Amino acid sequence: MDPILHDQIINEVLHHTQTDPHRRASGLSDFILGAQDGLVNVLGVALGIAAATNDARVVLVAGLATTFAESISMGAVAFTTTLADADLYQSEREREYRHIAEAPLLEIKEVRDIYARKGFQGELLEKIVETITENQDVWVAVMMAEEHQLSPVDRKTAFRAAWIVGLSAIIGSLIPITPFMFLPVSVSMWVSVIVTALVLFGIGAYKARMTVGKPLRSGIEMMVIGTLSALAGYAVGFFLKVPTTP
Repeated sequence: MDPILHDQIINEVLHHTQTDPHRRASGLSDFILGAQDGLVNVLGVALGIAAATNDARVVLVAGLATTFAESISMGAVAFTTTLADADLYQSEREREYRHIAEAPLLEIKEVRDIYARKGFQGELLEKIVETITENQDVWVAVMMAEEHQLSPVDRKTAFRAAWIVGLSAIIGSLIPITPFMFLPVSVSMWVSVIVTALVLFGIGAYKARMTVGKPLRSGIEMMVIGTLSALAGYAVGFFLKVPTTP
């Protein structure tokens, strides 16, 4: 092989596998879902209770109760949602097999229309349609991806999603209430808001770095949206403040 071509291939392989590798599916979305939900919801509860009672002990009790109820609920939702997605894919897949058996001409036309919209035409289009439709498994896989925009979901990932969402919700929830363990309520409220905002910014920036988008913009968006949502809890506590006993 030409040494120049060999070096170019090596450089391209290194670029493809190390410099700019494809990102494999991970629990990033599950982590963000749990952590953001825990951060925002518990911060809202903590601020609301603090504004209403000015009692750190009450804030901690309410915050911890919300933390564990929230984490269990979020984990359960992640579990059932994943199973529902898997069931939806399987039911649509079985339906496609039935349609191929009962209405093959219509299904062939759908394949032809899909690839015609992609710009294929003439003999090449017919060859693509023929190649796809000569194997039922390939045919169904194409229809699931192209017509229904559905991807296979492994039911085993439901447990993984539940653990990631539940655990990240606990971790996220503990951040806003930690200051109330060590500082006066009036100081804890400010510290909790600032720390939670910074963590939300970090999560948003990390998401952008791992996927697409600008880290600074993504971080600011998540920080602002999450903080404003939590401040709604403070507003409720402020207007429903418990009267001070004489």
